[in-house]
Amino acid sequence: MKKRLSTIILIAVFLVGLGLMMYPTVSNIVNNAHQSVAIDTYDKQIASMSKDDFHNILEDARLYNRTITTNEFPRDERDLEGNAEYHNVMNPSDNGMMGYLKIDAIKLKMPIYHTTKESVLQKGVGHMPTTSLPVGGINTHAVLTGHRGLPSAKLFTDLDKLVVGDVFYIYVLDDILAYKIDQIKTVLPTETKDLQIIKGQDHVTLVTCTPYGINTHRLLVRGTRVPYDSTINVTRQPAQPVRLVSPTAMALIIAGGIMLLFFIILLLLKLKEKRRENS
Repeated sequence: MKKRLSTIILIAVFLVGLGLMMYPTVSNIVNNAHQSVAIDTYDKQIASMSKDDFHNILEDARLYNRTITTNEFPRDERDLEGNAEYHNVMNPSDNGMMGYLKIDAIKLKMPIYHTTKESVLQKGVGHMPTTSLPVGGINTHAVLTGHRGLPSAKLFTDLDKLVVGDVFYIYVLDDILAYKIDQIKTVLPTETKDLQIIKGQDHVTLVTCTPYGINTHRLLVRGTRVPYDSTINVTRQPAQPVRLVSPTAMALIIAGGIMLLFFIILLLLKLKEKRRENS
């Protein structure tokens, strides 16, 4: 009896360990599915809008950007959350999503949301509320931030693999803005000089924590606006709908698989014990 109990405990420990090892992979799959659905929903919303709608939304965003003459940075929680005017611009789906970011060099495609609150950074890219909105135009510098190294999602984990000359794209309304990386820097969190607006320039900087897992500094990947190359194989057509598996359903699938494995191991142990008794 004691031997059987110890065997069961050993199997249970093994299965728990297996579940923990599978969690990052499974969770990342679920997170990617949520991102794909958000982007697909955004594209469908944009497809249903008119040129006048686009013009009005962009005009409001550009008017807002004219008030951002120098990029200030959050001093308190209110700055992180943004004001009512900020949340009302570039919000065509009324869910805080401005558009989405695509970086072919690291196979990344993520929605961009208002603010850099933790709830936003757990699921996508956050826009720093006190900086230019990412709609392009001279005298603008949008700052987009993302986590890296989360056990539940990949997000900006591979941002350090980018090099000067790589290009990233921002899909906003019916347009695609192209930014060529011209500067990559590692700075302290308090060093914001390289995030300021440069007169006559159109910049977007991607920001994440570094070194990986230590997070004492910030990695700044800056892009300068370049003409979108129409020969690049990027289309504005909505992506194919993704069948979303909810976290609850995924958890049930994993639990079912673990339980099945558990019973198979128990069955094999019983068969082995019977053979031993019969021999």
